[in-house]
Amino acid sequence: MQDKELSTEELIAQDVGARLPLGLMGWLITGLALAWSLFQLWIASPLPFMLGVGVLNDTETRAIHLGFALLLAYLVFPAFRRSPRDRVPLGDIALGLIAAGAAIYLFVMYEALAQRPGNLTTADLVTACIGIPLLLEATRRALGPALAVIALVFLGYSLAGPWMPGLLAHRGVSFTALANHQWITTEGVFGIALGVSTSFVFLFVLFGALLERAGAGHYFIQLAFSLLGHLRGGPAKAAVVASALTGVISGSSIANVVTTGTFTIPMMKRVGFSKEKAGAVEVASSVNGQIMPPVMGAAAFLMVEYVGIPYVEIIKHAFLPATISYIALLYIVHLEALKLGMEPIGNHQPKPWLRRLTGFAFGAALISGLSMAVYYGLGWLKPALGDYALPGVALLLAAAYLGLLKIAASNEPLPAEDPDQPLTELPDTRAVLLSGLHFLLPVVVLVWCLMVERLSPGLSAFWGTVMLTIILLTQRPLLNWLRTDGKHDYGSARDGLVDLREGLVAGARNMIGIGIATATAGIIVGAVSQTGVGLVLADLVEFLSMGNLLLMLLLTALLSLILGMGLPTTANYIVVSSLLAPVVVTLGQQNGLLVPLIAVHLFVFYFGIMADVTPPVGLASFAAAAVSKGDPIKTGITAFYYSLRTAALPFLFIFNTDLLLIDVDFAHGVLIFIVATVAMLIFAAATQGWFLARSRWYESLLLLLVAFTLFRPGFWMDMVQDPYRDTAPTQFAQTLGEVEADSTLRLRIQGEDAVGKLRQSTVLLAVPAGADGEERLASLGLALYEQDGKTLIDNVTFGSPAAAAGMEFDQEILSVKAPTERWHKELMWLPGFLLFALVVWLQRRRIPRA
Repeated sequence: MQDKELSTEELIAQDVGARLPLGLMGWLITGLALAWSLFQLWIASPLPFMLGVGVLNDTETRAIHLGFALLLAYLVFPAFRRSPRDRVPLGDIALGLIAAGAAIYLFVMYEALAQRPGNLTTADLVTACIGIPLLLEATRRALGPALAVIALVFLGYSLAGPWMPGLLAHRGVSFTALANHQWITTEGVFGIALGVSTSFVFLFVLFGALLERAGAGHYFIQLAFSLLGHLRGGPAKAAVVASALTGVISGSSIANVVTTGTFTIPMMKRVGFSKEKAGAVEVASSVNGQIMPPVMGAAAFLMVEYVGIPYVEIIKHAFLPATISYIALLYIVHLEALKLGMEPIGNHQPKPWLRRLTGFAFGAALISGLSMAVYYGLGWLKPALGDYALPGVALLLAAAYLGLLKIAASNEPLPAEDPDQPLTELPDTRAVLLSGLHFLLPVVVLVWCLMVERLSPGLSAFWGTVMLTIILLTQRPLLNWLRTDGKHDYGSARDGLVDLREGLVAGARNMIGIGIATATAGIIVGAVSQTGVGLVLADLVEFLSMGNLLLMLLLTALLSLILGMGLPTTANYIVVSSLLAPVVVTLGQQNGLLVPLIAVHLFVFYFGIMADVTPPVGLASFAAAAVSKGDPIKTGITAFYYSLRTAALPFLFIFNTDLLLIDVDFAHGVLIFIVATVAMLIFAAATQGWFLARSRWYESLLLLLVAFTLFRPGFWMDMVQDPYRDTAPTQFAQTLGEVEADSTLRLRIQGEDAVGKLRQSTVLLAVPAGADGEERLASLGLALYEQDGKTLIDNVTFGSPAAAAGMEFDQEILSVKAPTERWHKELMWLPGFLLFALVVWLQRRRIPRA
C-alpha cells in the first residue's frame, strides 16, 4: 500500500518495450484489460451455471481469450523500435481488430463449424489465412522473432513434406488441410496449450497481480529483511527468502526480479556485494520462483494436461526439489559473504543455537497445531452445517480476517521501501510479521481449495481471488476503523477500488505474452501431430545420442537452453516436451531405466526456466542488470554459476525419483528431504570452492563425490550387490510363483513399433497375489507360448496389468529379472559421510585459531 513512482507492471512493460499511451487510447487499453480479467473471472466462477447465462464451452472461451490477447498485443506492443510509444497508430488498431475478429470467428461460427467438421468454406479458409500470419506478427512484437520463426519453420515443414530429404520426408499436407488443422480445429492454435492458458494460468497470474497490489509483495520483502538482515550478507539472504515468498504468488522470473530486486539489489550493493553479484543473487532466487509451489510457472499447469495427473500431484512432486534449491542458494550467499569477509549489520547479537532451534520448533508446532485444528474443525463443521456449509465457512473466514486486521491495526504500518535508507537498524520481526498476516488468508484459501477440497486449479484460484478482492476493497476503511489512536490514515474505500482496478489491469497485461505464446506454440504442437515428425525426431535423437540416456538428457537440456534464449519459458516447455518427452521415456525403457513421465516434464521445465538466466539472452539477468547498473552478461554468467544446483537437480531426480516423492511414504520422504538438502549444500560448497575454508581442488572433487553418493546411493549399491537375479524366460510362470506378492519383476521384451521396426524395451510388472505361478500369470492378463526356444506373448487381456505395462501380442520376452534380498541402498550414505568427515578434518586444520 506504499506509493510508488512506477508500478511493477509498468517497469516490466518498459523492459519489453511496451506502449504506455495517455488519453483516450490509454483508457481504452485499460478498459479492454479490465474486461478481459472480468471475463476470465466470470467463466471460472460457478455463476454461469447457477444463473444459466453465459455458459461457454472450451473452444468458445479459448477463442475469446485469444481475441483479447491479440487485440491488446497490437495496441500495447509497437511494431518496431522507432515506432511511437505514447500513441497507437491507426494501422496497429486495424490489425488488432482484424486479428481479434479472426480469433472470435470460432466463437461466432461455433455451431456451424461443429456441424461440418473438416469441410471448410471460403470464409473459414480466409479467416485462417488472415489469423495465422497476424498471430505470428503479434508473437514477434510481444516475444521477439524466435518463436514466430520456429512456428514458420514448422508450417513450412508441414507443406513441404514430399520435398524434404530422406529421414525428414513425409507425404505432405494440403494448404486447406493445414488451415483447417491449425486454426479451425482444436489441434493447433486453439489446442491444449491455449486451453490451459484460458482455464488455469490467467487466474493464477491475476491472483499474483492482485496480491502484489494489496501490498503483500512489500510485506514479504520487509519480513524477509527483518528475519535475515542481521546475518552475514543479510540483504542477499533476505533477497532469496523474499523471492521465494514472492515466487509463491508469482509465476514470472522477470516480474519477480523487478518486484523484489528494486529494493534488495541496492541493499546488497551497500553491504559489499558487487553490482554483478547483487544482480546475480536476485536473478538466481527469482528464477526459482517459477518452480516454487503452489503458484508455479505457467508451464506447470500445462503438465496437468500433458502428463494427465492432478495439479496437486504436480505440487507434491515439485515441492522437494524447489525447497532444496532455495536452501542451497541461501548457503551459496552465506559462502559469498564469508569469502568477502562481511560482518553482520548493526549491533544485533545472534541468539544461541539452542534458543533458535527451540523457537523454530515452537513456531513449527504452532503452525502444525493451527493447521490440524482448521483441518479437523472444518471436517467436523461441514457435515454438521449441511447446505449452510459455504455461508458458515465464509463467516469463519470473515471473523479470521477481522481478527488479523485488528492485530495489524495494533502495529505500526510498514514504511515505504527506500533502498537509499542507511543500513543502521533493521525492522522488528514481530512487528512486521503481525502487520500483514491478513495477506496470508488468500494463499491459505487457494492452497486449501487445491490440496484439501481438491477443486480444479482454476476454481481454486477463483476463490482465492474472491478473498483477495474482499481484502482490497475493505482493508483500508477497516484498518482506519480498528486503529483507535487515529495516528495513521490507511486510505479510503475508493483507494481500494483503484487498487482492485489496477490489479485487474495488471493481471491482464501480464497475460498478453503468455496467451500469445501458448497460441503460437500450438502451431508447433499441431504440426507435430499432423506430420508425424515426432517419430522422425525420436530416431534422429536416438542416433545422435547413440542410444545413451545420459547423452540424450544432455541433448534435451541443451535444446531447452538454446530455444530458451529466444522463447518464453511456457513456449519453450511446450515445444521441447511435445518433441522430446516421449522420446526420453522410450529411450529410458530401451536402456532399462523406467523414467516416469512427470520426471521428464519437470526436467524440461527446469531447463526452460534456466534459459532466463543463461547468457547471452537471459532476460531476467538483463532486468536485474538494469536495476543494479551492472554488466548484464557478467550478471548472467554469475547467476548461471549460482544456478548450477538447479541444473544438477533434474539429472538427479531422473535417476533417483525418490526426490520427486514418487512411491515414498512420509517417514522416508522426511529422511530423503534431510539427506538431499545436506547433499545439495555439499554440492554448493564444492562448486563455490569454499566450505569451512577455501577448498583445494581435490577437496572440491571429494565434496562432489560425497554429494553424488548422498543423492544416488543406489549407483554404488548396484555395484556391490545386483538388485535382480536373471531367470530364463521359459521359467517365467515358475519365477512368478517363487517371488513374494507385491514385489516387482523386470522384463526385457522385443517387438515391432508403430512403423514395423524391431525395438527392445523394459517393463516392470507388479506381482499379484495368487496360489501359484499360473494363477498369477492369469491375474496379470498374460498368455504365453514357446516356439523355437523363444517365449512369446500369445494374448494380453484388455485392461489387464500387462496391457497397462505396454505388453502386446507377439512380443518376445528376452529376459526376466527377479528381485533379490539385498542391503538397503541407504547404507552407502555411511562411507559418504565418512569421506565428508575427512574433508571437514582437512579444512579445520587450516582455519586459524582465535
